[in-house]
Amino acid sequence: MEVNKISEKINSSPSCILLFSGKRKSGKDYITDIILERIKRENAVMLKISAPIKSYWAETHDLQFDDLMGAGEYKEKYRQDMIKWSEGVRRQNYGYSCEAAVKMFKAHEKPIWIVSDIRRKTDLKWFKENYGSAVKTIRVVADEGIRKQRGWIFTEGVDDAETE
Repeated sequence: MEVNKISEKINSSPSCILLFSGKRKSGKDYITDIILERIKRENAVMLKISAPIKSYWAETHDLQFDDLMGAGEYKEKYRQDMIKWSEGVRRQNYGYSCEAAVKMFKAHEKPIWIVSDIRRKTDLKWFKENYGSAVKTIRVVADEGIRKQRGWIFTEGVDDAETE
């Protein structure tokens, strides 16, 4: 996999980019799905920074991409290995996953971008460097008890990592 710049000519800039961050099971996907529904898909696109990573992982390990994108146990079996692999990619190009997600979801076709899974300070840095004042950040917070009700179980190497 080529991890250098994806280099796609940017023809238009979004008017607004909403970057959502929060811990696992905090409700990021729930909230961003509602926002996308209200804004309407003809005006906005949902980007998932993890999608290019999961797509590559599915292709190279003969796994189900849709299941890796879901919230179930299937993804959890591979989470730590995907994190380890993607960290290696980010060391070569910290914006790789952001660039790849913009391309994968054809984001430049819509004026509003909703990014549901900002996990690292470098993700935020990449969007701010490339899109400046269009970027708005939202942190989703849920207490540990609520997250546990949603199925969260502390996992060493995941919940104590930079991604959280």
